[in-house]
Formats: sequence, C-alpha cells, structure tokens
Amino acid sequence: MTDQGQNAPPADTLEVVALGGVGEFGMNMMAVSYADTTIVIDAGVMFPDPDQPGVDLIVPDLTWLRERRGRVKALVLTHGHEDHIGGVPYVLPLVDGPVYGTPLTLALVEPKLEEHGLSDESGRLMPVRPRDVVTVGPFSIEFLRVTHSMPDCVALAIHTPVGTIIHTGDFKIDQTPLDGEACDLQRFAELGAKGVLAMFGDSTNVDRPGFTGSERVVLGAFEELFATAPGRLVVALFSSSLHRMQLLVDLAVQFDRKVAFIGRSLVQNSEIAQRLGRLRIPAGVQIRDVDLASFAAEDVLCLATGSQGEPRAALSRMAVSDHRYVTIEPDDTVVFSARSIPGNEKAIARVMNHLARRGASIVDSARRIHVSGHGSEEELKLLLSLVRPRFFVPVHGEYRQLSRHGEVASQVLAGGPDRHDVILAENGNVLHFTATTGRIAGHAPVGRVLIDVTRLGEVNDEVLRDRRHLSGDGVVVAVVGLNRQTGQLVGPPELLSRGMVIEPDAESRLFADAGQAVADAITATSAEQRADQGLMTEIVRDELRRFFKKRTGRRPLVLPALLEI
Repeated sequence: MTDQGQNAPPADTLEVVALGGVGEFGMNMMAVSYADTTIVIDAGVMFPDPDQPGVDLIVPDLTWLRERRGRVKALVLTHGHEDHIGGVPYVLPLVDGPVYGTPLTLALVEPKLEEHGLSDESGRLMPVRPRDVVTVGPFSIEFLRVTHSMPDCVALAIHTPVGTIIHTGDFKIDQTPLDGEACDLQRFAELGAKGVLAMFGDSTNVDRPGFTGSERVVLGAFEELFATAPGRLVVALFSSSLHRMQLLVDLAVQFDRKVAFIGRSLVQNSEIAQRLGRLRIPAGVQIRDVDLASFAAEDVLCLATGSQGEPRAALSRMAVSDHRYVTIEPDDTVVFSARSIPGNEKAIARVMNHLARRGASIVDSARRIHVSGHGSEEELKLLLSLVRPRFFVPVHGEYRQLSRHGEVASQVLAGGPDRHDVILAENGNVLHFTATTGRIAGHAPVGRVLIDVTRLGEVNDEVLRDRRHLSGDGVVVAVVGLNRQTGQLVGPPELLSRGMVIEPDAESRLFADAGQAVADAITATSAEQRADQGLMTEIVRDELRRFFKKRTGRRPLVLPALLEI
C-alpha cells in the first residue's frame, strides 16, 4: 500500500479516508475527495483513558489534511455530540471554506471557537435544515433527518460524479420522537430506489438484538421516581442529552417541582437549546442553583453533570459535600441516567459510595432510566434494506462491531439481481470508488494527538511517559555538587524522593547506596566528559535508573540537578 500524501485520487475516482472513528468509539472524522476537492465529515474528539494523566482530549492526527491544504473546501457536521464536533477548533484552520451543520449543532460549536480564540471564524458557520442541498465543487450534499439522543441530527447523501454515497451519522429509528421529527425513511428509500454507490453505517449497537426503543421508554421509570422520591431528586446525565432534559422538565411541571441545571456544560447547553426552541421550559419552572436553599427539597429537581464520575463535575462535588449550593441529604434520590463509558466504572462507583455514605437513594441502569441513541440490529437491517447500497462500509465502532455489521449487511443484501459487497476498513485505509468498483487502495497517515487544554498544547509521548512514571513510580531528585574547575564531586550526592514506596528502615541505606553509585559513575568519567554538563546529567540519570530498577523493581522519574561550585 502507498501513502497518498499530496496526490489527488486517479481521474473519475472518489476517494474516502477515515481519519478517526473506525475501529474505535469516538474521534469520528472522514474525508471525501474527488479531483482537487476534499470535504471533511465531522471533527470529533475522544476522551482519555485513566493511564493518560494530564490529557484532556484526544483528536485525530491531521497530517493528511495538512498535506491537502488548499483543497479542503468544507467541513460538514452530522450532529452536536463531542465525538463529532469536539475537534472543530483543531480542524477549522485547515478548511478553506464553510462549516455546514444544523442550527443546534452550529450553536454548540460556537462556544468552542470562542474558547480557542476563533470567534472571528463564526461567519463561516452555515446553517442547514433537513432536505437542504448545498454544492461544494463536484459534490452536492443533501441533509437527511435522523433521530438520535439529541435534536437536529442528520445523515448525509453526497451526490458525486461517480454515484451517491450515504453517511448515516449516529442514528436510531425512533417512531415516537419527543420533538415529533421522525427519521426521514421515505427519502432513504427514494435514494435506494435510484441507486446508492456506497453507504457508511453507524455500527455502535449492531451487537444488540431487536430495536433500541424510543426516548419515551424511560418515561414510566421516571414517573415512578417523581411520584415516590421523598426529597430532592438529582438526575445526572450527559449535557448533550437534550431529549432527556425535555422529558424531565415536562415531568417536573407535572409533579410541581422546580428545575435547576447544575454544571457548566449543562447550563451552557440548556441555554443554547432554549434559545433555539429545542428545550421548552415554562415560565417560573427553572431556578438558579444559588436559589435552591429557598425551596423545600421535595419541590426540586436538579439536573447535574457527573454521570461518569468526573472528579470536578457537579455530582462528584455534591457527593463529598464540596458544592456551594447543593448538599446531599438522606431523603435525596440520585439517578444515573447515562450509560457507563468503559473505563469509568471505578470513578462512578466511587461517587456512588460517597452518595451512599450520605444516605441518598441511588438509582442506576438496573432500572429503565436510560435508552441508547444508536440503532440496534433490526434498525440497521431496516436501513440497509431501504438503501441497498452497492458497497457497504461499517463505521463508528470497534472492529468487532464493524465485523458484525458487515455480516448483517451481507445477510440483508444477499440475493436479488444486483451484486453488493462489504468493505471492512480501518482508520487510515484509503478507499477508491468508481461507478462500478470499490476497494482499499492505500493508506493515509493517521493516529492520535493528545491535548492538554490547560496548556493549550499537545502532550507528546515523552511527556505522557514522564507523567505515567510520576503517577506509578514517583520521582527522585539527585542534587550533585561538582567542582567548577575539575568536575570532581564536592561532597556526596543528596537524593530526595516523592511518591516512592520505601520501607522507612531501608530508605537511608538505599539512598546512601544510590549516592555511592552516582559517585562511582562520576569518578569513572574522563576530565573531558566532566566538562560537558549535559553529558554528566545523562550519566547521573542513567546510573540512577539502573540502580533503582535493580534494587526496587521500580522506574521512578529521575531529575538530576548538577551544581557547579
């Protein structure tokens, strides 16, 4: 396979490259090119694992887009979840054209641009609505309404010189959506009847049989909670779960409770949704967190961030009595109305334990208080049967989901006069399509870039490795005094440690031996070597690394401090 780099795809060939979101959950991004025009579909982020200390976000490696600078003519967004829009500020400088998305999606993007000093770029945000069609070079991009866990979500039908391709975005087929805006199955069927070259389909829930179910499925369980909760009702949910918010606000009105939004992202998203008419709250129902003390606990519903056990989120702070306005009491009921993201189980359990210590009743997924926003197997089959693409490419999922979706597609598309093929691709695979063929034709540079938002910079491998050493094995500081003229030691080296587990009785002996090892290493150097302080620093570091690995089995971060005296 060859690296495509700056080379345009061959004549009469459509090129598609997944830069993220294929073989993984999150970081969704795909580039579609024909001749000298490229469009990017979504710009998502992924959140770090526990073994990535100090990392706030992960974005795709954008090398491929940088190599095509000047040819990237538009960024097209399917909906407003972080795994689809969180990376927009990082991608936008590489896009020489507009950003298309529904009004709610673009409204959620605007604060991100402001945080990155890109507010002057907001004029490039171009709102679209379902059934709208925009033209970018050789592409006509049609927006199709789909239902998901938030409003204003779309799939894309991209009409190209070699045929039509469909990108489903995230979707489920909700027959009774809260906002009354159903999935546009009619248009999917019409496109299928005309002929679709390729479909890129959401694979997230392919391993779940049956149908996912409507957002209204959770209504019964919440009605019971509202009717029986003796004190304050606190519901933790994703700040983008606007349909869930609307359902809970409606129940609060029904059961005569006031509603407080607690947590920065939840407050921000609720304000944006209200401004766009996507969240309807009757006058007098919403209260500020600062005013909670003025209302009886049984008259309040708190919607809070922290469903994943994030340490500084609102619910985590409530759980340890560290929130300015909310203190959890024994009669309170706390509901975790969100799925547990893999890797967050311990953090969530920690918060639940703190809540239990304060006497709160805890409600988790054992009751029907959450429903997925992704279609299950039968919904995926239904869309495949309507579209019947010549080529099907599973996206949005780990490889086991992609593989299973490919099997499902083969079953649905089998038979009939036309041939249908499944292409199992991974991030970086370059797909080439003509009017009759589709294949993996090469590989583009892909990867992950770790972002520390507090420093507004990337966390490279060396920084991440040092952070892991600090968190796992501690740090050793070696203070070494050297004679300015001769480079010889001036007294024994002094060692200090933090975060290392050492038996108290053994510490002084261990450090004495470590100091002697450093002294021996310095004595063994030549006068020329001792004149090079950078070299001496590395000699001390290497010697201490070997010493502590041999004596303790640990690899602490070693920081030599060489002082010329």
